[in-house]
Amino acid sequence: MKSIIVGTDFSEGSYVALELAVDVANRMGCDILLVWVRREKMLFTGDQLDMLTTLAKDKLQSLCEKFQPLMQHGHIHHTILNGKVSTAIADAAKRELSPMIVIGTNGASGFEKFFIGSQAARIVQDSPCPVLTMRQGYDFHKRLERIVVPLRVNANSRQKVPPAATMAKIFGSEVHILGLLDLKEEESALRTYIGQSIDYLEREDIPYHFEIRSYSTYSDTVLKYADDIKADLVIINTEQDRVISQIFLGTNAQQVVHKSQIPVLCIHPEDYINIAPRV
Repeated sequence: MKSIIVGTDFSEGSYVALELAVDVANRMGCDILLVWVRREKMLFTGDQLDMLTTLAKDKLQSLCEKFQPLMQHGHIHHTILNGKVSTAIADAAKRELSPMIVIGTNGASGFEKFFIGSQAARIVQDSPCPVLTMRQGYDFHKRLERIVVPLRVNANSRQKVPPAATMAKIFGSEVHILGLLDLKEEESALRTYIGQSIDYLEREDIPYHFEIRSYSTYSDTVLKYADDIKADLVIINTEQDRVISQIFLGTNAQQVVHKSQIPVLCIHPEDYINIAPRV
């Protein structure tokens, strides 16, 4: 069975990520692999690092025991990996044929500070699959009713629509297409993109709404729209193919991840969610 990868630093933010991952795993019929990364360059002596690793192992086991009763179909496993956090998590996702990585984005704790700021961006950059990020304080118990899909006039923009449809099927959500208009002369092309996206959603029997807004700052416009409609998830892409995005994450994508108060699903243009919803 495929596994959703959940990166943890044992902060409240990472626990919220694990809660949402359990819900996703139940709906997709997946296992969960809970991952903590032991970084060899941490400023500890050998004995201190061994003690930290033992503590991490105990915490991982406790989390598995706590959340396993909530798993309807699969199992929660845990592992401790070594090296660079983003690389270790990406390698685990490849081995597990993971349909998704789930992480918290502001999980500061006395134990670790793995998934803050640029670290989340590095995980998205290196990931071989979509990455679901969320902030500490997100109300997990609110159902994912509305998914925002921003569309612009560029080659990769529409590739967010199939993953959005998959997530909508998993959670019984509506898809809200937000057409982002930069130049007035692009409006006709943008409406064509929106029409093609609507055709896809109708074929998949996904409820949808659409709106066009002019923008100057991508992240602010997307997140303002998400707030206006009380959205529960934003789906963005990294704006580059995987080779380029491993060097740097697109500015728009990074700003949305850092600013968003609701979960963000980040995909590379060639990504898809490689598993069907459980029925």
